[in-house]
Amino acid sequence: MNTHALKIPFNKPYVVGKELYNIASAMFDDNRFSAHNRFIGACHRWLEKRLGCARALLAHSCTGALEMAAMLCNIGPGDEVIMPSFTFVSTANAFVLRGGVPVFVDIRPDTLNMDEGLLEPAITSRTKAFVPVHYGGVACAMDKIVRIADRHGLWVVEDAATALLSTFKGRSLGTIGHLGCLSFHETKNVTSGEGGALLVNDNRFIKRAEVIWEKGTDRCQFKRGHVDKYSWVDIGSSFIPGELVGAFLYAQLEEADRIGRIRDRIFTHYNRLLRPLEEREVIRLPRVGDECTHNSHLFYIITRSLKERKKLIEYLAEKKIDAVPHYVPLHSSPAGKRYGRVAGTMAVTDDLSNRLLRLPFFNEMTYKEVERVVSRVERFYAGAGK
Repeated sequence: MNTHALKIPFNKPYVVGKELYNIASAMFDDNRFSAHNRFIGACHRWLEKRLGCARALLAHSCTGALEMAAMLCNIGPGDEVIMPSFTFVSTANAFVLRGGVPVFVDIRPDTLNMDEGLLEPAITSRTKAFVPVHYGGVACAMDKIVRIADRHGLWVVEDAATALLSTFKGRSLGTIGHLGCLSFHETKNVTSGEGGALLVNDNRFIKRAEVIWEKGTDRCQFKRGHVDKYSWVDIGSSFIPGELVGAFLYAQLEEADRIGRIRDRIFTHYNRLLRPLEEREVIRLPRVGDECTHNSHLFYIITRSLKERKKLIEYLAEKKIDAVPHYVPLHSSPAGKRYGRVAGTMAVTDDLSNRLLRLPFFNEMTYKEVERVVSRVERFYAGAGK
């Protein structure tokens, strides 16, 4: 068989091998499918010990975790939340659902993260929180962001959806702000298909976070024997995933370090092979700051123009290689215009979002597949696709 005729997908969900064993164990050994059972608890303990957060609570998605964070920050009608526009819709949606107003600021040209230098000019009397988004698992300048937030009495909610096991100055992303949110969607390094987690780093939030997580009840206190019955005490919703999701996820968490090593080798291989094109100033490669480690969540290149990116996507598709753009900036979307506002110009966001192209990247990707993608990119820039 000619393997070069096989399509290279953009993403391929990864199975470590123990997922079905864990699910069967939950089904037949424990005979328990809801939360508060063995595997959900094991996931919580793994996250708390490994990342260093005060409390971890699994959710059905990172969107759900962000919604819990918005409730914990008491976001209400007219409250402003400063965030990048270059992010997924859930970053803004979670706060809009509480009546909040996303205030979009531009990104840095190096990391594509929220430009911390633009935060203070964007603050008003209605500002309640910052939501830094660690793009591709590369850390925002969290020390500066936290200092500014502390100076103005604001909450910091880290959107660490893509950043499991990434660090900034030795601290796990998602554990530096008051709250952090993770994703375990099938496109993430570690997955449960759909899933997420709220990381609580400020002890003041723990008790209420559990109430919100438990549909607004004090059931967690009841389970510990601290109250003789549980009742409705606050707002909340059904954020808790079932035990079978926890069983699947725990198998993946146990292999998180091995997955990280695999992805790091793929990232490094891409980076080394594409470096000559960057040196010729044909493309630009990802930037990772000296003070952080990243989890090799994705690999992208930045082309010289929107037109060039479109032609490259079409050329790679002809060669059976899936390559895709990323976010449509929220400030330019219909809902972003309706529910949010812009602080300052969005020149960097507008420019780089039009030129960024994500290359195929998945745990089972072989060196030969990486080399095939790179070879096609090289041929395009040599004139084959123009």
